[in-house]
Amino acid sequence: MTEAVAEVAAVIFDVGNVLYHWNPRILYERLIPDDQALDAFLRDVVTAEWHFQHDAGRSFAETSAELIARHPGHADLIRLWGERFIDSVTPMVDGMAQIVADLHEGGIPLFAITNFSAEFWQAFHAREAAFFLPFRDIVVSGVEKMVKPDPAIFRLALERFGAVAGKTLFIDDREENVAGARALGMHGHLFRDALTLRKELAALGLLPSIPVL
Repeated sequence: MTEAVAEVAAVIFDVGNVLYHWNPRILYERLIPDDQALDAFLRDVVTAEWHFQHDAGRSFAETSAELIARHPGHADLIRLWGERFIDSVTPMVDGMAQIVADLHEGGIPLFAITNFSAEFWQAFHAREAAFFLPFRDIVVSGVEKMVKPDPAIFRLALERFGAVAGKTLFIDDREENVAGARALGMHGHLFRDALTLRKELAALGLLPSIPVL
């Protein structure tokens, strides 16, 4: 058994694009049939930088009012971001529900750190409450008003979870977030797909090894 296998005792997941697919296109492609107009709206109006404010703790009422003032012709579509945001967080990433179930069955403590608006999280978590039952705690950036990869959110999570950095595996689809966790001494996995993650978890002794056919 390697040192890494002996060390890792808890797993922390990201949510968006690790457990669930998230893409605003899923919401708006049904509302903007022209592909070029859709691309322009996603690129120039509801930008990633604009949405990041929600993850950092700003309310949709504030950010949408500012955005509508800049783009009054898109007011109705902008409002729908708030009304139907959770429609853009679906479906689950293939294979991840089983990995979570297998880890939980094996007695591995499960947690999550997600960059997510506090107000949007409430509706999403209520919709997916059954899936999140195995998670002992979840740190939501919009609630804490701090976002990954800020070291502060990782420190807060470790303290709240009662976890030791060197005995924790953090899984995220963004390289800068994984790097941020590693800088604090956590083990990090840059998520690409469930099969690759399952192999990593098996190598760490957290799941059974995958048979070689």
